[in-house]
Amino acid sequence: MTDKLIIFDTTLRDGEQSPGASMTRDEKLRIARQLERLKVDVIEAGFAASSNGDFECVKAIAEVVKDSTVCSLARANDRDISRAAEALKPAASGRLHLFLATSPLHMEKKLRMTPDQVFEQAKLSVRFAKNLMGDIEFSPEDGYRSEPDFLCRVLEAVIKEGATTINVPDTVGYAIPELYGNFIKNLRERIPNSDKAVWSVHCHNDLGMAVANSLAGVKIGGARQVECTINGLGERAGNCSLEEVVMAVKTRKDYFGLELGIDTQHILAASRMVSQTTGFVVQPNKAVVGANAFAHASGIHQDGVLKARDTYEIMRAEDVGWSANKIVLGKLSGRNAFKQRLLELGVAMESEADINNAFAKFKELADRKSEIFDEDILALASDESASHDNEQYGFVSLSQHSETGERPQACVVFTVAGKEVKGESDGNGPVDASLKAIESHVKSGAEMVLYSVNAISGSTESQGEVTVRLQNSGRVVNGVGADPDIVVASAKAYLSALNKLQSKADRVAAQG
Repeated sequence: MTDKLIIFDTTLRDGEQSPGASMTRDEKLRIARQLERLKVDVIEAGFAASSNGDFECVKAIAEVVKDSTVCSLARANDRDISRAAEALKPAASGRLHLFLATSPLHMEKKLRMTPDQVFEQAKLSVRFAKNLMGDIEFSPEDGYRSEPDFLCRVLEAVIKEGATTINVPDTVGYAIPELYGNFIKNLRERIPNSDKAVWSVHCHNDLGMAVANSLAGVKIGGARQVECTINGLGERAGNCSLEEVVMAVKTRKDYFGLELGIDTQHILAASRMVSQTTGFVVQPNKAVVGANAFAHASGIHQDGVLKARDTYEIMRAEDVGWSANKIVLGKLSGRNAFKQRLLELGVAMESEADINNAFAKFKELADRKSEIFDEDILALASDESASHDNEQYGFVSLSQHSETGERPQACVVFTVAGKEVKGESDGNGPVDASLKAIESHVKSGAEMVLYSVNAISGSTESQGEVTVRLQNSGRVVNGVGADPDIVVASAKAYLSALNKLQSKADRVAAQG
């Protein structure tokens, strides 16, 4: 058994299934580059057969990522598999990830197939995929709630057909660590050819045990691949958190005895990039990447840390990237220094014109606030990339008046398909008035289901980052905007969400 733990990141596929977390092609490319810099072993880039947009994203990531294996999810049918293989053609190293439900509940209610039909389809799909690509992963969806005898029969057959990785998902987050670890262990012991494949775990966090279950699958079950996402992003309560699994295995090497290929100093940058791109804010007390993860408020703790850091710190903050969160850039900084910092943050602009536009925004921001942080740079880059994503609406300017005892008024100038328009309205506050001013012209009819504000850094000079989540006709989208003026940030976020709403990208939900 290998002593290397393979980290399989599915932020761009399973993470994107969070309501409102869908990402544009440019955003996915930027995150994929950061995952490659993090030295993630496998990047699940998407579900190529779900839409033309997802196909193009998988293909684009396959073209640029060279140091990580690029993977596409596919249902266990010839059309999905062929489409995924086509998207992965440019990859230096590609993997097809096939899934088919095996639990009695899913087979009867969702697939409407008999166990024998599922068995045959699983076997034939892997055989078909093996003719297209050498690296094949098979996932029995809802595997943990499947009948062990039937699951053994299916997994033995797909390994015989050439599956090189067997992933056993806890699709609904039902598992308990000890039970899940033993479940994997028993499968490996009962299946005669289990040693011919790498065993993998994919746990959801519905009961808050995704990381614990995954680690039990590794320690007790002998799994050597963990499927996870940055910040634990994912549908419902999320997925197993990459940063927590990685740092648990690294910090407790005495217990796990496993090697990792991950460059942990890039964890924080990846966390912030995913957070700012999706609008899913990281809670302050989140392990490893939360703002308070290495903060000590208690006097006793502070005294101990000052005398010897390991009295209360089991990890060094700089090992996960905290030491590099502040950069020495200001209004006197040159274009080359700015460009170099973009590269260090994993931001790749498509052209010199894009760099020049982002640099102009940086200089404008530097005139407004004295300290520029990495988060500010990432927010500028997000704004710049968003401007290329077929945007229907663009922010131009805003004026608003609010006074105690008076109803606030706002006037917003924005573009619709390149043409400037103006909306005016009053409201309960300046933000409400501004968003109503936009809606008075757009008339989208969308329902706002979330409005949140997050300070990008720690002072009153900080840029405010606003997330707006809109819902319309069954679609849920997030828009993110950043600006030192929180009202302007709100207007930008609202327009960003409207841009995503008007996009006609069709998606097929996947599980796993």
